[in-house]
Amino acid sequence: MGEGEESKTRAEAGVEIQERGEIFFFYRPKVGKQQVHGPDDVQRLYIILRPESGERAVEEKQLPNASSRRTQEVNIEKQPLLRFMIMGRKSLPNPAQKRRPYWGFVDMVTTNVQDVKAALQEGEYDSSTRGHRHISAARAVGEGIYRLVRHKQPDTQKSKKSYHTHLIYKLEFPSEDEENEPQNSFNIGREGSFLIMIKNPDVEGDGSRNKRRAQFPAHLQGEFGHTRFHPADPPDYLNFEGCEFLLISASDDIEQELGLELTTAPHECDLVKMFGETTSTQPLLKGTWV
Repeated sequence: MGEGEESKTRAEAGVEIQERGEIFFFYRPKVGKQQVHGPDDVQRLYIILRPESGERAVEEKQLPNASSRRTQEVNIEKQPLLRFMIMGRKSLPNPAQKRRPYWGFVDMVTTNVQDVKAALQEGEYDSSTRGHRHISAARAVGEGIYRLVRHKQPDTQKSKKSYHTHLIYKLEFPSEDEENEPQNSFNIGREGSFLIMIKNPDVEGDGSRNKRRAQFPAHLQGEFGHTRFHPADPPDYLNFEGCEFLLISASDDIEQELGLELTTAPHECDLVKMFGETTSTQPLLKGTWV
């Protein structure tokens, strides 16, 4: 596994790394589709985050299959922790449309890679109106490194929170010299920076249409107060299934925006090693639709 490295290119005292890890992107064809020729044939875009280090080695997550606020601790430096996230739109936010929010939600959080494989594999079901239906396996479309970054802003009103959280990433696969056609359709650039905000599950309003409601422990829920959103700080918010979040495009140039440069190290494709037997990797390695 490789979380890469980050380096500061200028003195930005307000930029702090909360979490480091790997990021994987997948897409799912529409029901009944065996071949994908473009975004119109796509049903879902998935993001998987695998944290590997951060400000705290131990993070809090909900217990498996828990319907209450009971939690468990996971040492992300010693155990795999996988967040399976679904985007409401079939793409990442468009860098040209800043301030336009894109909804997503955490569908599954697990320490078992087999759980994610099961979520990516093909399947079948019976419909009362359309009969027997086939769901094709998800396709891998990107692998890279990511950071969750706390970005503090000068604020004369000290009583107000003067920071926000960025999700930043840099792609490793596919390489730049591949076609990258599906990646361009999903707005998965070579690198990107997004503001990420967590929705208060106790406040009614617009959301991702996810039917599940996140059950945050009291100390995390209390951070919202009466507000609708809170920065993804600590990252533990993302360790609770049903967590709804907003992504807002901030920049496609991380160094210019935050004074950070992400560096990837040459290595074998971790996605192929983890999920290659479950999902097609042609879009990932060749940058072409399948």
